[in-house]
Amino acid sequence: MKIKDSPYWNLMAACFNIALVFVAYMVTRVAFVLENWSLYSSGWASLDTGRLLSGSLLFDAAAIAYTNAIYFILILLPPLCFRQWWQTMLKWLFVAVNTLALSANLADAVYSQYTGRRTTWSFFSEFSNESNLGSIFFQEIANHWYLILTGIALAAALIFLYTKPSGHRQKSTVVAHIAAIAIAVPLSIGAIRGGFSPRLHPIVSSKANEYVNTPGEAAIVLNTPFSMIRSIGGQTFANPHYFDDDDLDNLFSPIHHNPAASHSIGNRNVVILILESFGREYFGFYNPDYVTHTPFLDSLLANSLTFEHTFANGRKSIDAMPSVLSSIPMFIEPFFTSTTSLNRVGGLAECLADKGYTTAFFHGADNTSMGFNAFARTTGFQHYFGRTEYDQDSRFGGENDFDGTWAIWDEEFLQFFALQAGNLHQPFLATVFTATSHHPFAIPQRYRTTFPEEDIPLLKCIRYSDNALRKYFDTAKQQPWYDSTIFILTADHTSATAHDLYRTAIGVFSIPIIIFDPSGQLPRGILPGVAAQIDIMPTLLGLLGYDRPFLSYGKDLLSADTPAWTVNYCNDIYQYIDGEYLLQFDGRRTTAFYNYVTDPMLQHNLVGSQPEREAAMATRLKAIIQSYMMRMSANDLTVTDAGRH
Repeated sequence: MKIKDSPYWNLMAACFNIALVFVAYMVTRVAFVLENWSLYSSGWASLDTGRLLSGSLLFDAAAIAYTNAIYFILILLPPLCFRQWWQTMLKWLFVAVNTLALSANLADAVYSQYTGRRTTWSFFSEFSNESNLGSIFFQEIANHWYLILTGIALAAALIFLYTKPSGHRQKSTVVAHIAAIAIAVPLSIGAIRGGFSPRLHPIVSSKANEYVNTPGEAAIVLNTPFSMIRSIGGQTFANPHYFDDDDLDNLFSPIHHNPAASHSIGNRNVVILILESFGREYFGFYNPDYVTHTPFLDSLLANSLTFEHTFANGRKSIDAMPSVLSSIPMFIEPFFTSTTSLNRVGGLAECLADKGYTTAFFHGADNTSMGFNAFARTTGFQHYFGRTEYDQDSRFGGENDFDGTWAIWDEEFLQFFALQAGNLHQPFLATVFTATSHHPFAIPQRYRTTFPEEDIPLLKCIRYSDNALRKYFDTAKQQPWYDSTIFILTADHTSATAHDLYRTAIGVFSIPIIIFDPSGQLPRGILPGVAAQIDIMPTLLGLLGYDRPFLSYGKDLLSADTPAWTVNYCNDIYQYIDGEYLLQFDGRRTTAFYNYVTDPMLQHNLVGSQPEREAAMATRLKAIIQSYMMRMSANDLTVTDAGRH
C-alpha cells in the first residue's frame, strides 16, 4: 500500500507541515540573533546551546499550537477533509497564518532593539494614536531589505513544500481520524502547557529565563507570536501574596509622610527636561574614556549635581512619564497600556498645584501622541502644549518646523518651551519631552554637514539635540524666571549602544539624572549612591519644602538617611539595586546576585555567597512588588489625607 493510501496519511501530512513551521521559526530566530548580534556576542560563548535550543523549541511549540489550532482541527475533520476545495482552502489558511507569525518574528528583530524584549500585545494600544507608522514601516523595509527577502523565502517554502492531505476516502477512516484527534489534542495541550504534568499551567514568558544566563538573552528563546498571544487580556497586576497585608507596610510603604525637609530651599520654579533616548553612554562627563556626543550637557554637568549610578525605571518612552512625574516604576507592562490605565494617579503636578503652582506639559508631537496628553491631565497638569499650540504661535514656523514623522524639531520646540514658560504664573512646574533623537533618526537639512552620519544613526541626533539644549539655555538665561528655577534633566530610556558595559542587564537602564541650580544654592558634583527616575519627584518635593503626604516608589536623594536603592524590570525579571549589589528575581526565587561595581559586566553570579544580604534584598523587593500590585489592582495610587495608610 502506498503511504498516501494510508488512513493515517492526513495526520502524517499535518505533522510534516507543522515540522516545516518549526524549521521556519528557527530560521527567524537565527535572523533575530544575527540582527542583534552586538547585544549577544559578548555572552554567546557562555550560553548552553543545548539548553537554549530546548527552550526555543518549547516556546515555538506553544506558539505553533496557538496559531495553528484551527488548522489542525479542520484538517482532520471528516467528511470535509476529503474534499479538494477544502484542502486547498486549508493550505492557504496555513500559509497565511504562519507567514504572519514569521513576519512578526522578523519585524521584532528590528523593533526589539528599542524595547529590550519581544513585543507584546500592548504595542497596539501604545501606538493606537499614531498616524505616522506607515512611513516608518516602509522606511524600515528599505533599511532591512534582507529581512524582507528572508520573509518572502520562508513564505515561498511554506507554499511549495506544503504537503496536501489525501482527498480519497480510505478504509478505517473513522478509526483513523479518532486516533489522529486523540493524538493531536493532547500534543497541542502539552505544547501550550510546556509539558504533560497535571501541575503545569500554560507556560509564560518568564520561563525563558531558565534557559539563558541574563534577562536580556530571554528574547532569543522567546518568539513574538507567543509573547503577543500570552499578553492578550488577563489581569496584568495580580497580588503575589508574599506577605500578610498587615505586615506589608512594615516592610515597605510608598506613602511618604513628608515633614518639611531640612534641606528645603523654599518655593522655586521647576523645569524638567525628559530627553528622548539620551543614554548615559553618550556623555563624556560620565565616560571620560569615550568620545562625547553631548559637549553642552557635559559643560552643564560640571556645574550641576548628579550621582554615581543613575538609572531609568523602564525601557520605553511611555514608561518615563509615570516614573519621572508620578514616581511609579514599570513592572510587567507600561502603565499607559495596562488594564489599570484609568486608575486615579497623582504625581508631582498635583502636589505642586496644591501649593499654588501653575503646571504645564510640553511635547512637540500631535496632542494625542503616545497618550501623553491624557496622562498629563490625569496627574494634575493644568496646561498642555503640543504641536497644535506650537502651530498657533505666530513667532514660530508652524508646520514648516515639523520633522515629517513625529514632532516639531527639538531646536524650535525648545525655544517655544523657553518663551512659553514666561507666560506661566510663578511659581510653575514646566515639563518638556523632546522628540528628535528618535527613530527614524532625522535632523534638519541645514545641520547635515554639522552633525554627519555615524555608525549608529542615533548619534547625530544626540549631537543635534545637545546643541538644541545649548540654545534653549541661552534663551532661558535671558528670562526673568531663570535664576529662581531648578532644572532637572534626565532621559526616558537608553537606546542604541556601542559599548558592552551598556548592554548588560543594568547597563541598558543607565541614563543621566542632572539637577542644575543656576543660583548655586544646591551643591555641585557627583554624589555617591544610586539615583533613578522614580526619585525625581520625592527629591523635588523635599527641596521645595512640601509638607503633605504623597505616594512615591522612590526616595529623596538629598535626605541624609536615604538608602541607595532602586528597582526596574527586564524581560520578566525584577531587578533590585541596593548599594553596589544587583539582585534579580523572577517572581518566585532569586535567580542572580551581582556586585555590579566590581563586576560591571555581570559575569560572576554570587547567589548563595551572602545569604543574609540576599535575603534582606529579596524581602524588600517582594514587599515593593506586592505593594505595587495591590495598589494597581485596587486603584489605590493617591493619598487624599494625612491619616491614610
